[in-house]
This record gives sequence, structure tokens and C-alpha cells, in this order.
Amino acid sequence: MKRIILIILGGLFFLTVFSCAGSKPEDEMDFEARFKKGMEYFNKKKYVQAQDEFNYVVLSGSHTEWGDDAMFYLGESYFNNEEYILAISEYDRLTRRMMFSPFVEKARWRICQSYFEESPEYYLDQTSTNKAIEKIQEFLDDYPDSKFTDEANEMMKKLRNKLGRKAYETGILYIKLGVYDSAIDAFNEVLKSYYDTEYLSKSYLGLIIAYCELRDIEKAREIYVQYEQNLKDAELIDKADTAMKKCERRLQKAKG
Repeated sequence: MKRIILIILGGLFFLTVFSCAGSKPEDEMDFEARFKKGMEYFNKKKYVQAQDEFNYVVLSGSHTEWGDDAMFYLGESYFNNEEYILAISEYDRLTRRMMFSPFVEKARWRICQSYFEESPEYYLDQTSTNKAIEKIQEFLDDYPDSKFTDEANEMMKKLRNKLGRKAYETGILYIKLGVYDSAIDAFNEVLKSYYDTEYLSKSYLGLIIAYCELRDIEKAREIYVQYEQNLKDAELIDKADTAMKKCERRLQKAKG
């Protein structure tokens, strides 16, 4: 009898061990279910509901196999819902905490896109624009062969053009205000920092106009001669000619 009891107990123990080894803990099954539910919402573009499910897994189950998936798709839910600052926070958390996740490259690209979307009109504060440029450059350095490279370069071009426009328009504003030295500084900033933008030739013209207003015809001529071809290519040569002739007439009149 005792032998039979031992056999039964042994069998029960074996079944218990086998059952535990072949199934997931109850809490992990819950995380899996919540993640899958989040994906159902996500695929239906119900991003707010998806955020609730993914956030549950991120907060309580980041140690499980669903952790990085939930963190990435939480970021995706924010991104697709145009909540870019929240998206950046989740993508950044993923790249810092789970650097070996297969989602890291895409998360870093999404950070670039999010800052790009946050970049405002040129006349506003350009903190997000500069941050976007910084993140895109880091991405290009770390992933030179990424499938996102062409798009990243195009975004970089647009962002730099925006900064070039801001500096150029600042120069134009100073000319209108009659603060010509400050206008010259602004145009020189374009030449120095945004030489690869469409505002380069316009800034040469701006310099010529500013120096003409200061009656510094020699400096205006120097710029005109050095960058005449740029002015021609941008169809600005007539405006430069007009500014210089006007300056020369003023100087002649002043001499009496």
C-alpha cells in the first residue's frame, strides 16, 4: 500500500513539473494577452486604446519577452497619433534600455522623424530644428547603409534650408529697420553656416545692398565681382546692379 502511494505521489510530482516546464507563468500570459490586444487596436488605428495596452506591458512586464515590443509599439502609437514628444520619450527609452533590440534602428529613425515634425515655421524658435539635425546626423553616422539614408538626407536639406531662411530673413528685417551692420552679420551667417542652402546667392545680394546703404561702394563692388556668377545664376544680377548704381549716384551727389 505504501509503495502504491509513493508511486502515485511520484506521478503527480512528475506531472506538476512537466506542466510548469511546458507553460508560461500566469502573469507572463497576461502580458502576452495585453500585448496582442494592443496590436489589435494598433492595426485598427485605434491608437489611444493601443497605448493603454502597451503601456501596461511596459510598466509591469518590461522584463518579459514582450517588453521591447511593447515599448516600441507604444512609441509607434504615439507617433501615428501625432504625439511626437511622447513618441520620442518611448523610442529614446527603448534605445537606452534595450540597445540590443531589433527595433533600435527603427526607433532612432522615428526620433529623427518626430523632431522633424516638431520643427516649426522658420520665424519661430528653432530648437526642435537643431535637435532634428543633430539626431539625423547621428543616425547617418551610425547607420550609413540604412534604407532610410536618402530620406534622412532630404530631411536634413529641408531643415538646413529653414535655418538658412531664418538667418536671411533676419538680415532683410535689419535692412528695413536701417540697422545695416546687423544685416551684414546676418547675411554672413548664411555664408558661413548655411552655404548649401538656396539662400546663399540671396545673401550675397543682401550684403551688396547693406554695404551700398552704408555708402561703402568699394566693399559692395568687391562682393559683386567675386560672386557675380552666383548672382547671375540666381537671376539677382539686375538687383545688384540697381543697388550699386543708386549708391554711386548718392556718392556723386554728396560730392556736389
